[in-house]
Amino acid sequence: MAEPEDARARIQKLLVTGDNRLKQGVDPQKVRETYEEALAVARDAGLEDAVGPLVEVRLADLERLARGSPPPERPAS
Repeated sequence: MAEPEDARARIQKLLVTGDNRLKQGVDPQKVRETYEEALAVARDAGLEDAVGPLVEVRLADLERLARGSPPPERPAS
C-alpha cells in the first residue's frame, strides 16, 4: 500500500494530467486511462471514498463529450 501523502500527490498529478489532456484534445481513451489510473492509485492507498467521486464526475463529463452533449450547467454560487 502506498503512503497516503505520496498517493495523494500522484492522484493529483494524474487528475491534472487527465484534465490537461482533455483540454488539449488528446484521444479520449488516453484521458480515460489517466483518470482510471488515478482511481486505481486511490483504491490502493485506501482513498477511494475521497477520490472516487472526483473521478466519476470527470468520467461522466468525458462520456457526455463523446456523445456530443454539453456539460450540465453548474449552479450559481
